[in-house]
Amino acid sequence: MLVNVSGWWNPSHTYTLNPKNLSIDARPGGCFCEKYPHGGGVQHMSVVHAAPGKALRMTGALGPMQAHGLAGSMSWDFIPQKPAEAGQPMSKLVLSYSVGGYMAGGFEKMAPMVNVMLGEQITRYKNLANTGKVD
Repeated sequence: MLVNVSGWWNPSHTYTLNPKNLSIDARPGGCFCEKYPHGGGVQHMSVVHAAPGKALRMTGALGPMQAHGLAGSMSWDFIPQKPAEAGQPMSKLVLSYSVGGYMAGGFEKMAPMVNVMLGEQITRYKNLANTGKVD
């Protein structure tokens, strides 16, 4: 379900404002990409590790960070959990995104905005996984 990013990513955090243009090819060397309606597109990140149901790791700089000398590593890890009772989640999702490099004026101010954006994405994904709806 995680790689079906078009079903849960917020459209306001895409270049085309349409998550249906997003895809993740979950294999080493695969692309988290966005196609433009009339040709071209954006490579948001590259897949470097794919373990279905366990982990997805990608490298790259998201959104406005692409225009600068920044690089990042994003990991989506599913940690198995022993449910306390029926209906409890079988795994815990842990998202981490580490970014480094150079950006004129510094990129430290951008970190809180990226955290909010990723927090929103993970909430949408968890809502979809748990209820079948992103909101």
